[in-house]
Amino acid sequence: MTQQQIPEDRYGSRARTKARPGLLWSLVAVVLVGLVGVAYLGYRNLGSAPIEGKQTAFQVVDDHAVNITVEVQRDDPRRPAECVVRALARSGEEVGRKEVLIQPADGVTRQDTVLRTSARAIVGEVYGCSYDVPEYLTTHTRPTG
Repeated sequence: MTQQQIPEDRYGSRARTKARPGLLWSLVAVVLVGLVGVAYLGYRNLGSAPIEGKQTAFQVVDDHAVNITVEVQRDDPRRPAECVVRALARSGEEVGRKEVLIQPADGVTRQDTVLRTSARAIVGEVYGCSYDVPEYLTTHTRPTG
């Protein structure tokens, strides 16, 4: 029995090229670096936050004020922090917002603040907390511009 010949210009050569080991290891290294990068980003974005703030109580004082109790837990109690609190109207519209300075303290910190509103609020809440304290909160100078 004879083997049938396939035209090489139409189908290409049957000769196989040997895989280059350097190229294979380079590809494995790139994939591993990519996986490590994805794991690091996942840890940074989904891991535990260095500072967490929550509203533990609020009381609507009148049509233009809400008293909010902020509770802050942080990984470094020696650093000051700032929390943004806000008030929402029945429609869901934000009717007040304020940054609150949280002084360094051991353990969980609780602080009350009165938030002035442009209309009657039905809820006061903590929007978020950060170690990035604006200078005007620590120097008591009002921002300009």
